[in-house]
Amino acid sequence: MAGLTVNGHIVDIDADPQTPLLWVLREHLGLTGTKYGCGAGLCGACTVHLDGEAAFACQVPLDAATGRAVTTIEGLSPTGEHALQRAWVAEQVPQCGYCQSGQIMQAAALLSANPRPARADIVDTMSANLCRCGTYLRIVKAIERAAEEG
Repeated sequence: MAGLTVNGHIVDIDADPQTPLLWVLREHLGLTGTKYGCGAGLCGACTVHLDGEAAFACQVPLDAATGRAVTTIEGLSPTGEHALQRAWVAEQVPQCGYCQSGQIMQAAALLSANPRPARADIVDTMSANLCRCGTYLRIVKAIERAAEEG
């Protein structure tokens, strides 16, 4: 039995310690906002926060997350009013939307560490997350807007 803090709630998980955190979130806890992309840590669709830092949930085994704080897109803002979520809507970022929760979580970790990132910082950080629709320019604009509007 592993104990995690997910979106501020302590949960006990009965799963193999090597189960990827992604499957714990989706299958054991029903938090389907975190998406499965490549399963190899290459696309970033499964980005969550682990103790406030961006992590690819498909690459983190349950035992490595035990005792740590996990935040998913569902926990970023229960009402969807996080500055990034508002900016995402204002800049009309999503197309298919599949990568968006991972993109937002990566951007949230960036803004938490650097509230006023330069465009180069945004591009560099967000290069870890792929978007098959190619909305990169709108992603950068949304992050810049969120940084300005807080």
